[in-house]
Amino acid sequence: MLLIAAALVAAVQLRRRAPPEAARLLPGADAFFYVNLKWLRTLKAIGQLPAVPHDAEYERFIQETGFQFERDLDEAAFAIHYPAHISVKPGSPTPQPRLSEIFVGRIESQRLTAYLHKISSAVENYHSAEIYSLRDQDALFRVAILNVDSVAVSNHDDPAVIHGIIDRSHKLASPFGGPALLRQYYKSLPVVSKTLPVLKLAWFIGRIEPSAGFNLGGWSMLFQKPAPLVVSAYYPLYSPSLHLRAEAFATNTDDAQALTDKVAAFLTLFHAAEASVATKGTDPDVKAFFDSLTVERQGARAILTAAIPSGFLKKVVAEPQPELAPSEPAPGRP
Repeated sequence: MLLIAAALVAAVQLRRRAPPEAARLLPGADAFFYVNLKWLRTLKAIGQLPAVPHDAEYERFIQETGFQFERDLDEAAFAIHYPAHISVKPGSPTPQPRLSEIFVGRIESQRLTAYLHKISSAVENYHSAEIYSLRDQDALFRVAILNVDSVAVSNHDDPAVIHGIIDRSHKLASPFGGPALLRQYYKSLPVVSKTLPVLKLAWFIGRIEPSAGFNLGGWSMLFQKPAPLVVSAYYPLYSPSLHLRAEAFATNTDDAQALTDKVAAFLTLFHAAEASVATKGTDPDVKAFFDSLTVERQGARAILTAAIPSGFLKKVVAEPQPELAPSEPAPGRP
């Protein structure tokens, strides 16, 4: 009985420290991104999100499936496959990054299945799961409903990628599962303590490769050499502010110091720009955000941190106020 109890406790602890199941289903890739929209809605830290405009195609999708991303999506996990690692036929245009995605939310399976059958160009049955092929311009997307609340999507050229996702979804969820790069660096995400955890709202784990031929969210311009990067947005339970942390793993202390100095130079420019427009009525939330930006080197790592007040977040996501049209002069006045 003691051995069984110890095994159960160990399994629970391992699952707490393991990546989310949606991320563990992803294939091996060059970078990974995860966001927990359910926590964002629960915390209500950013206020009411602005309405998302619906084009005709998206509105038809909502009407036929009953699924609205901004309302029903709880989690999303993405695997990013860099172009340099994608085989291309001679004479073909330069490839773009490929994505493999897992969406978790409130899904009406029957309605979604009917919709996918309607718009797909082909349907493949693989291990009791149906894979729908959707053509979007020159790209081919494969979609599979994994279970009652999860859907997989991939535009990778190799069908084995989505086959692997389906195979992993059929196995018992294991805390040891998931891509090697994800397992290696997930433990670098912030954890306050065993008794006081943090709420991880979103994170990015990937290799920054300056020679990959594209700028990954602006990070590539800061790096001269390839390096793993871990970025996280999280809420410590003791703090009302959203915390950001970016940690780059350089090959040596000299490279880490060079990266730290480069980021520090950018922060100096930010502070100078903020000071140049500062007035007596400067927004305190904006000032608090700029003041919280810090960068430091710890061994062979360069670490950037910031704390974003909830008031600043609400201002960022708020809809812009319409500009007032100049009033016309009253009749008889210049």
